[in-house]
Amino acid sequence: MDQLTEQIATFATELAFDHLGDDIAHLGGQHLIDALGCALGAYDCEPAAIGRRLAAGQTPGMFAGRTLFQDATLPVEIAGFINACMIRNYDFNDRYPGGHPSDGLGSHLAMAGAMPLDGKKFLASVLVTYEIFIRLSEYSNMRHLGWDQGFAVGISAAAGICNLLGLSFEQTANAIGMTATSTVPLRVTRSGELTPWKNVATAFAARNGVFAATLAAEGMIGPGNAFEGRCGLFDNVTGEFEISKFPTKGGEFDLPKVLVKYWPLETNGQPVVWAGMELKEKISAPDIDKIESIEVLCDAFCKHEIGSEPEKWDPQTRETADHSLPYILAKSMIEGPLTIASFDEAQVRDPALRPLLNKITVTADPEIEALLPDTMMVRVLVKMADGTTHEVECANPPGHPANPMTAEDIATKFRAQGEPVLGAERCGEVIEAWTNVAEVKDMQPLIHMMDF
Repeated sequence: MDQLTEQIATFATELAFDHLGDDIAHLGGQHLIDALGCALGAYDCEPAAIGRRLAAGQTPGMFAGRTLFQDATLPVEIAGFINACMIRNYDFNDRYPGGHPSDGLGSHLAMAGAMPLDGKKFLASVLVTYEIFIRLSEYSNMRHLGWDQGFAVGISAAAGICNLLGLSFEQTANAIGMTATSTVPLRVTRSGELTPWKNVATAFAARNGVFAATLAAEGMIGPGNAFEGRCGLFDNVTGEFEISKFPTKGGEFDLPKVLVKYWPLETNGQPVVWAGMELKEKISAPDIDKIESIEVLCDAFCKHEIGSEPEKWDPQTRETADHSLPYILAKSMIEGPLTIASFDEAQVRDPALRPLLNKITVTADPEIEALLPDTMMVRVLVKMADGTTHEVECANPPGHPANPMTAEDIATKFRAQGEPVLGAERCGEVIEAWTNVAEVKDMQPLIHMMDF
């Protein structure tokens, strides 16, 4: 067995609630509230509806899972897929450089609704998924090599479910090997004109990882050298890398490094909204037409992700617009705070916005680049037709690990998504219950209280 498989399987097998400590346990609960709010806001999204249609009539089988917000008990991998589609749909869930760790939580929540699990066991499995995802994303460098985040999502989801099921070290290693050798997705998913698959790709990867975990539980043996073996990940994709120590071996928990999104859009666009809102205060609506040029200075990866392709200046889909720096900036300069409705197709295709979009250029700034990874920043320079200028910048916006959202901020975000479907009173009850998730003896009532 190779060293990395052994490290991941050992951590997934060993981590228990007692390792977490009060601060990490509380923070884990906050990330769960955030993910559930994102799912509530997208309960009727088309990807989840497709999943429900495909799952209609399926019996739960040996490993059951329950879909969020409705009494449908299905095989855990499809129930988890549906849940993950909702969590991810609006690109509103938490993010660590390289991807979205909560994309791997759909099956955790599915199992919590279908079988008796206490809150401590559930939280420990969630932390397994987060900590493995973070390390694989950070040290593999796969996104910069052209591979997608589903690789880390699949393995971390498989490991978290192995922890939740109490599988042995050998079974967990088998699940990791099967997932690692079968889920190496292309990052082309996130380039050009984007489609709904941009949000579903990781739900698909997590489903594969969870299926591998259930196969391993029933005795399927997978390769033990997926990373370091001949023609393995190191040979074919990444080259050799080492990950940092897990908390069970003297390392730190990396959960506090995960960003919680304030706005429903791509991570690098978070400070762009704040900059646009500040410009809205400086430039009145009648003067928008008098803008001659707008230059956005940012780091190189920000430009690459949301400000380097022609489709970003003429978005046609929600998924392209929420990954378009020009659209995000122009929309926030005119509209102010952005919501999920800001990315409805009719607004995205609004021809009246195109003249402003076409005045925006994006430049990678070495000085801003040098501030990474501790500081995320954009600077916007506006030149008016009469020669006057405006300059604004935003660094480490709310939700950034250096400027974390408070529990009240996360509750407010949850209410904004949840109240239209649950009402204010029930939203308050859900927030309180999930804030204290570690104390519950059975997770099923916490899942059921969100049914509608």
